[in-house]
Amino acid sequence: MLFDKPSIRILHVVGGMNRGGIETWLMHVLRNIDRDRFQMDFLVHTTEPCAYDEEVRALGSRIIPCLDPFQPRLYDHNFQRLVREYGPYDIVHSHVHNFSGYVLRLAKQAGVPIRIAHSHNDTSSLETKAGLSRRLYIALTKWWIARYKTIGLAASRLAAVSLFGSGWARDPRCQILYCGVDLAPFRDGVDRFSIRSKLGIPADAFVIGHVGRFEEQKNHLFLLEIAASIAQKQPNLRLLLVGDGSLRPQIQQKAIEMGLDKYVIFAGLRSDVPRLMLGAMDTFVLPSLYEGLGLVLIEAQAAGLPCVFSDVVPEEADVIKPLVQRLSLSQSPSTWAETILAAPDTTSGFNQTDALASVENSPFNIPIGLKKLAEVYEANFPATSR
Repeated sequence: MLFDKPSIRILHVVGGMNRGGIETWLMHVLRNIDRDRFQMDFLVHTTEPCAYDEEVRALGSRIIPCLDPFQPRLYDHNFQRLVREYGPYDIVHSHVHNFSGYVLRLAKQAGVPIRIAHSHNDTSSLETKAGLSRRLYIALTKWWIARYKTIGLAASRLAAVSLFGSGWARDPRCQILYCGVDLAPFRDGVDRFSIRSKLGIPADAFVIGHVGRFEEQKNHLFLLEIAASIAQKQPNLRLLLVGDGSLRPQIQQKAIEMGLDKYVIFAGLRSDVPRLMLGAMDTFVLPSLYEGLGLVLIEAQAAGLPCVFSDVVPEEADVIKPLVQRLSLSQSPSTWAETILAAPDTTSGFNQTDALASVENSPFNIPIGLKKLAEVYEANFPATSR
């Protein structure tokens, strides 16, 4: 007689289920995974409503607030209580970079057998500038990760080095897992005139697009300097900024001070990023100070957009070589401006249909990445199954 496989219970640890790269990938996973086989809950560090909360619950998962991450004893107490209350869990899958060390230590104490540290970012440049207390914190949490993880996943080779050290490839617990993108929305036709009209963008405007949190990592101030340089040569410029974050008021004020307010559109958090890429943007620009991979670049390439981005972005993001150009952040805003203005001409022979097909055949198509993630979960499950 055949019996159904037992479900695997997974607790993902994130700051909050807002529209960031990690969270959007987790939603792609939740929507597409076999939810009878894999039961996923989300432990978050906030009680504030987040963009994906309602959909998470509608798909049968739970949002579980675990507060006081900056007070270790309180967080320890909360974590243990919540794992007892909502568990037992077979897997704790932590996405909070260095803090994952503490999370996995607590998961071990709670008796969770499979403990995953997932590195989505390359923060090595920040760590070199850290003060003494921060360096001690990083050293301790990385030691905990090395000790308590049973699996280490990374979005790129640079992200792996950042969290697991330069010898990560020799650690049998560690591997690269490319986070996938749901490409279905890029197959839909769009009304370019209608999309631009609703955003207040002239039909013939040259639109630079950017999608990202308004935080220091995304380098919005430099993006404004680039826009100012472009505006001198292309008065029909529009800079479309999609996202939100703590620095948004500062960037809005800076745009006014620079006389760019008529050029810059603050679109806020959007659920239709593929539609905006297909219908509103002419070029995609990402001058980040650091990235683990930059999934928005994969989306931009699926939309067939020329992409200009900083050379700190991992090379794995170059899915379609003819569409991508890398520049150093040491280059002047005017050099960036010249490259961006020339980008549509240099990529004019590459259409969106071909671009989408290339991304569909890459490791960044969600079914491919999801299959590998499921294999990671299942390969480690039998020995611990209830």
